[in-house]
Amino acid sequence: MNFAALDLLMWPFIVGLLVLSTHVPLGRRVLARGIIFLDLAVAQLAVLGVVAAHALDLAADGWPTQLAAATAALVGAAALAGCERRWPQIQEALIGSTFVVAASLAVLLLAGDPHGGEHLAELLTGQILWATPEQAIGIAVLYGTLLAFMAWRGERLGGLGFYLVFALAITASVQLVGVYLVFASLILPALAVRGLPRAALLAGWAVGALAYAAGLATSALLDWPAGPAIVIGLAAAALVAAAVRQR
Repeated sequence: MNFAALDLLMWPFIVGLLVLSTHVPLGRRVLARGIIFLDLAVAQLAVLGVVAAHALDLAADGWPTQLAAATAALVGAAALAGCERRWPQIQEALIGSTFVVAASLAVLLLAGDPHGGEHLAELLTGQILWATPEQAIGIAVLYGTLLAFMAWRGERLGGLGFYLVFALAITASVQLVGVYLVFASLILPALAVRGLPRAALLAGWAVGALAYAAGLATSALLDWPAGPAIVIGLAAAALVAAAVRQR
């Protein structure tokens, strides 16, 4: 791998670290609350917003698309927070149903688009290799604000606050890294450090950072799609970390 390739991978890696900055602590909360598929449901709602904006022929990278994605994710997250308060015993079933319905609506909206399949595939697997400095700065500001708010509120964040912070973080990341990598970044590092008595958050960040670096390097060396390569890297890193933890 030459220096040109390393330079190409620098911004994708920085974006990956920024995604991990919020997704590892949020993933640990998701595991603690027992709502594993919340990230998939909220990510798919954000995708539905993007697809709806695309179907209405709005600017793909403009603020109307960002607003549509954020609105869909926030409304859906607020509704799921209300469901958790009212029907906690069936919350996971409601989350799974939300994912399926949102995914089906996205497919229907793209059914008449000759490039709809390609657009949907991009939203699932992401385009992290094409991350730009401007995108990195934008999500750094947003994630910094969300992390500061989470630290300030602490345990007082509450159910609705958690769902809304979660929705904003997912909306920002899903258009950069895709639905698959969003789920993997939330759950796999959190699983890898589950049960650690100390420094679990730092360990989760370290596992995620190593996996992103390995996945991006493998993608460049073997000409693989970056998103799926990083997902495999996260899975492998989580398995190794779990094995080391058990020993």
